[in-house]
Amino acid sequence: MDWRTSVARAAAALGLPGERVADAWRARYQPQLETVRSGEREWVVLDVLHREALDHVLAELGLELGAGERDELTLAWHRLDPWPDTVPGLARLKRRYVLAPCSNGHIAQSVALARHAGLPWDAILGAEIARAYKPDPEVYRASVAALGLAPGEAMMVAAHDGDLQAAAACGLRTAFVARPREHGPGQRSDLHAGPGVDVEAADFLALADVLGA
Repeated sequence: MDWRTSVARAAAALGLPGERVADAWRARYQPQLETVRSGEREWVVLDVLHREALDHVLAELGLELGAGERDELTLAWHRLDPWPDTVPGLARLKRRYVLAPCSNGHIAQSVALARHAGLPWDAILGAEIARAYKPDPEVYRASVAALGLAPGEAMMVAAHDGDLQAAAACGLRTAFVARPREHGPGQRSDLHAGPGVDVEAADFLALADVLGA
């Protein structure tokens, strides 16, 4: 999903500097997840973490926004637009494979994203199933087990090499799909697959080609 463009557009619609807000908000993503991964706090869904992070971002940038508008802006993460290849590529893959997101997003968010973008999931798995956040190994293991599979029967597909390395350590096969503009035109990370990744593809259509779908 093209989160940066989508969130920036939603923030701009409320009179905020869209890209600055989107980038600063995303920068708080991993630190917020770490509060759960470290045991500092009990499990909470991503909406809670996103909402708390938004308060910090607006304070840091000196921006004002009412509580109701903050709640509504948080739901921008439920309405992300897909990259152009996402839906047609997934539709091809679905002909041959079971598709399920193994996401740090919770089920309500993932359902909303699927409805908004037309994502053809067979199931929605990930963090809420395990009540943990990636790269905690339990997220990958619980997602695979929920489909009645062994790790070697599943493939984790991601645009982030760290995600793939963690999945591979749990025995999953891995595929890297490049999203070189995920963080904007100046992106310097996750441009190519790291060592040991099974498949590297330019987009989901190319992945479907490689996997015979």
